[in-house]
Amino acid sequence: MTNPFMSGRALPLSGPASDILPVTPDDSQSLSHTAIGLYSETAGTIVFETARGEVRTVAVGALSILPVGASRVLATGTTATGLHALVLA
Repeated sequence: MTNPFMSGRALPLSGPASDILPVTPDDSQSLSHTAIGLYSETAGTIVFETARGEVRTVAVGALSILPVGASRVLATGTTATGLHALVLA
């Protein structure tokens, strides 16, 4: 079913998410869709590139949701596992 209110409009970086996609951290490959948030199953560090292109490092607890637009999750420095991107795709 299509959303008639989104016809011809760009998706905003706000929720709710319409899907959740597994993330494999990679230093050179961007996410297939810009995420509106990241979910982590385990505690650790997530190093990511924001939707604005800034690289950030954030410590997260287990089962955390990080509500920030992200275009890439870097492998270097990321220790949290079970990562997922919340997307509007």
